[in-house]
Amino acid sequence: MSKHPPGFNLVRRDQLMQEAVHDSYQSKGKPTEPARCPDCGAVFHSGRWQWLDAPAGAQAIVCPACQRIRDEFPAGFLSLSGDFLAAHEAEIRQLISNHEDKEKTEHPLQRVMDIEDTADGLMVTTTDMHLARGIGEAIHHAYQGELEFHYNPDQNLLRVSWAR
Repeated sequence: MSKHPPGFNLVRRDQLMQEAVHDSYQSKGKPTEPARCPDCGAVFHSGRWQWLDAPAGAQAIVCPACQRIRDEFPAGFLSLSGDFLAAHEAEIRQLISNHEDKEKTEHPLQRVMDIEDTADGLMVTTTDMHLARGIGEAIHHAYQGELEFHYNPDQNLLRVSWAR
């Protein structure tokens, strides 16, 4: 595995992360209900973003996930590498997609932003650091390998690395 990036702390897999810094992509206050994101169609209802039909008169408010996507500013990074990845890339991409679909169903703000090919393998960026962690754990559970988490509390950012 690579050296720890500056400002990032190694986190145990069983350790819960407490967000030390307020996330600037989270609203300062709750939006006035009803609200609907014009980009993805998520509806803010009962104090949280959900996948619902928008009620008549819902105001247009861009949800935090769509704002991160617009700004190209991920909260989670998952780097995947190794010979095993190269031999099983299609399966691993499907696992990533399935995990995102499952999480996004209940948590509309948890989305994969991009999956890029890198010199070492793949880089997955997410709108939520918990999704990056969950995908990393799902891949580790399915295929074993080495899994590391590096949390930067100053930037409220998680980097997950998996290799096999």
